[in-house]
Amino acid sequence: MPKPYPEEFRQGVVRVVRNRGPGVTVEQVATDFGVHPMTLWKWMRRADIDDGSKPGTSSQESAELREARRRIKLLEQESGVLCRAAAYLSQARLPKRIYPLVKELAGDGVPVTVTCRVLKLARQPCYRWLDKPVADAVLEEAYRANALFGAHGEDPEFGYRFLADEARSIGAAMADRTAWRICRDNRWWSVFGKKRGRGRKAGPPVHDDLVRRDFTAAGPNRLWLADITEHATGDGKLYLCAIKDVFSNRIVGCSIDTRMKSRLAVTALDDAVARRENVDGCILHTGRGSQFRSRKFVRALDRYRMAGSIGRVGAAGDNAAMESFFSLLQKNVLDRRKWATCEELRIAVVTWIERTYHRRRRQAAPGRLTLVEFETVMTTPALQAA
Repeated sequence: MPKPYPEEFRQGVVRVVRNRGPGVTVEQVATDFGVHPMTLWKWMRRADIDDGSKPGTSSQESAELREARRRIKLLEQESGVLCRAAAYLSQARLPKRIYPLVKELAGDGVPVTVTCRVLKLARQPCYRWLDKPVADAVLEEAYRANALFGAHGEDPEFGYRFLADEARSIGAAMADRTAWRICRDNRWWSVFGKKRGRGRKAGPPVHDDLVRRDFTAAGPNRLWLADITEHATGDGKLYLCAIKDVFSNRIVGCSIDTRMKSRLAVTALDDAVARRENVDGCILHTGRGSQFRSRKFVRALDRYRMAGSIGRVGAAGDNAAMESFFSLLQKNVLDRRKWATCEELRIAVVTWIERTYHRRRRQAAPGRLTLVEFETVMTTPALQAA
């Protein structure tokens, strides 16, 4: 069964249909975007229902119904936990240990999270008790932290080296580096803070540079490039995060938003993975932007089993293949005229990428073929041989 199209892609196609010019049919738009006309009609009907122009159950109502069912199930579980806890605690001549009850309820299908929330228990100690006793390393770490905390309370002006000396003097042996790590994790700082610089510097890279300006790939989904560009409109800036497959130069995923947050990069990555398959081990090379160094984006890469790669600060050549695409987009769309609204520019960008850049513009590197034709020619024999 084929994977569903990403939601942002559906919305973009529906916007193009609603704002199409005279003489342009829905079937022509469906062909330009590579979808079946009947599928596009279904998307338009769903959009009309969501907008309220046609009767029917909207997507929001369906989501609310699912959320109501989930809430009812959760309330039933919470009620069951309270009844079982009341019966358990009312029994005589039994040690009132609550963690065995949590384990018993977990065996009956009640999540530990629900039980801990109803009984107002901390989940982490409960999980530690359920899985295994406290490790010796954790206990030793607690003794060391207690010694450092006591020394810090007596002399707040001491740095971590002096705190380590004080802790060693009372028998809590540790290296200076260990003392620094414990103080950092618990935010125990000396009262003599360092002066902050006025200039903002780029943060440290979360990945190594695995590309080294070698923008070649032996097959699809081996090397992807990603970057973010912006353009001003009459009602604010619009930001575009695009992901390109180096093998065919095709834009496999994109996200457009009016705010340049980490979700912009994560949405583009989700869009790319939803369109492609077998992305395990694929390298995604990006710039040093905070969106690509965020925890959400790094977790998304780990979830899809992809390898991250980051270039240097201020070195445009480290991501030159992606910069060339944005230069082409700048000349063909962004700088052609002034854009009154973000919605108008969004439709123009999506239309140019999906219709012109992918399906009409022939490039020299793929042998004077369009990007869609090149991927079809290069991937079909491999699939047949497999």
